[in-house]
Amino acid sequence: MALRAEPPDGGWGWMVVLSAFFQSALVFGVLRSSGVFFVEFVAAFEEPAARVSWIASIGIAVQQFGSPVGSALSTKFGPRPVVMAGGILAALGMLLAAFATSLTHLYLSIGLLSGSGWALTFTPTLACLSRYFSRRRSLATGLALTGVGLSSFAFAPLFQWLLSQYAWRGALLLVSALSLHLVACGALLRPLSLAEDPVVGGPGAQLANLLHHGPFLRYTVALTLINTGYFIPYVHLVAHLQDLDWDPLPAAFLLSVAAISDPVGRVASGWLGDAVPGPVARLLMLWTTLTGVILALYPVARVPTALVALTVAYGFTSGALTPVAFSVLPELVGTGKIYCGLGLVQMVESIGGLLGAPLSGYLRDVTGTYTASFVVAGAFLLAGSGVLITLPHSFCLSAPTSKLQDPVTEALDTKVPLPREGLGED
Repeated sequence: MALRAEPPDGGWGWMVVLSAFFQSALVFGVLRSSGVFFVEFVAAFEEPAARVSWIASIGIAVQQFGSPVGSALSTKFGPRPVVMAGGILAALGMLLAAFATSLTHLYLSIGLLSGSGWALTFTPTLACLSRYFSRRRSLATGLALTGVGLSSFAFAPLFQWLLSQYAWRGALLLVSALSLHLVACGALLRPLSLAEDPVVGGPGAQLANLLHHGPFLRYTVALTLINTGYFIPYVHLVAHLQDLDWDPLPAAFLLSVAAISDPVGRVASGWLGDAVPGPVARLLMLWTTLTGVILALYPVARVPTALVALTVAYGFTSGALTPVAFSVLPELVGTGKIYCGLGLVQMVESIGGLLGAPLSGYLRDVTGTYTASFVVAGAFLLAGSGVLITLPHSFCLSAPTSKLQDPVTEALDTKVPLPREGLGED
């Protein structure tokens, strides 16, 4: 690895963006389309919606809770071998799920094994991408994460067609084959060493620093609340539409409608995050608030036109909040601590991912409809937006990145004599 004074804002970084694009598609595109399998699992195992919801929730939670492991391994061995190993685990979990005879088998295969593979792929790749970009970080992140929306557009009807042709077991075998392409994505990653790295200390010092960093802790709480309600439409929207007497295929296609506007929102938000002066946390507050309001309006919509309009709006705003959510973190803690910081955030917000879908399924079982499920999901996002208001410089027109970092970095700067040139504002 060549030592660079600051992120190159391009070069091989665009290959990292390409790798992250396909990885986000193969991780979150599959997760978002899991609602297609939801109805099949309920019928096959004759279990209530709340128990079946744990499959996706465990997968999301393990992916996020295991992120510090992926971050630590990437710090020691580099992101390339870690991501390639994660791709093998993700594919193996889907392969074993095709032979499941109970929900417990699906909890262990999709939830635990595939979730562990996703933990080793997504966070190291996003952290690697953040180290390659500074001025164009939000745009690069937005382009990388468009893979989520485009794959959701393709995967939801594709999985529904596979279910009609091969049943759920055959469909999972083919999803396993798709997941194996994560190995090729990992091969594209090239680690980058920045001049800031020696200043921030080792993993232990970084962890202690972050745990005493107030804005970082509040940001983590906000993302946990957001994560609790964020995935609800992708898990329960198909079932909600079937409760409204929709046929399965049109219901699955509505998820694809969200996927059409999702990448548009990601790219637009990424561009705005770099073009608009001031901290990107303000954009994150905007998109989070709008997404929460849209979720709360879902039970009101009954006619197809209103449901399609809400889904298009949800796809745009939920897609728009994602790139700026990842761009806020380097502003708070700096690129030198991005591996540790992103892994810790993903681990804590896994609480929301673990509880969100089962809570929604439980409310459905108790009330008989998904009205309370969508209203509560929207309330979680609005609460997260309220916490984001407390971040530093939330209402300033301009806030230098260096001012958003914690004072410990400055102390390390004085203790470790390094040339000031090249450390950069980050």
